[in-house]
Amino acid sequence: MRFVLIHGSWHDGSGWDGVRAALERDGHEVHTPTLPGNGAGGDPTVTMSETVQAVVDLFENLDLRDVVLVGHSFGGAVVQLAALRVADRLRRMVFHNAYVIADGQAVFSYVPESIAGAFTALASPDGTLSLPYAYFRDHLINDADAETATAAFAQMSPEPLGRSAEPLDLAGFAELPVPRSYLYATDDNVFPAHEFSWHPGMSQRLGDFRLVQLPGSHELLFSDPEALAVGIVAAGRD
Repeated sequence: MRFVLIHGSWHDGSGWDGVRAALERDGHEVHTPTLPGNGAGGDPTVTMSETVQAVVDLFENLDLRDVVLVGHSFGGAVVQLAALRVADRLRRMVFHNAYVIADGQAVFSYVPESIAGAFTALASPDGTLSLPYAYFRDHLINDADAETATAAFAQMSPEPLGRSAEPLDLAGFAELPVPRSYLYATDDNVFPAHEFSWHPGMSQRLGDFRLVQLPGSHELLFSDPEALAVGIVAAGRD
């Protein structure tokens, strides 16, 4: 299979390295772009349009077709918008503990109020947010040992906040004739369970979809990349 893996907030394409290695070892083709605004020296003013355009450019420049497009966390919104532009090049969309945004809403529309206030308080003057290690450890990578968590945190970079506040034009997404899957890591503790859920809270907006579940945290790509690779294949197969 041919995969394009879209990372989430605070990440860059290198976060998929373990998953990519596992998939390539089994003969799959894998692309792991770093989104504009992420990684070292990312532009904090990047827009969602610029972010999605980079993904569309990847498809067109490499003439990628028959692609399983995978989005993790924030990357789910990117997948939705990109799918509207490259639907004819897609085999399936996979949302891994990912946002599924309703038309006219923003990513931040779904962040629980109890967390949104803390995020705002932690924001830097340049419009980015860096996660405190304690929050990352307990809420994003709660299934890993300390060494793995520390190494993963070292790969994080400041996240541009502006694009996550943009209302998104997703008219027509529900009608796209592209199969979709939701890959749910069941030990995800990013937000309080009484205020938010990836499944069914986010997944329910996909309409008809395949559900694949596996144990693990929000950062399964670091804590158990081999297992995540298996899950991605299960979610992406015909």
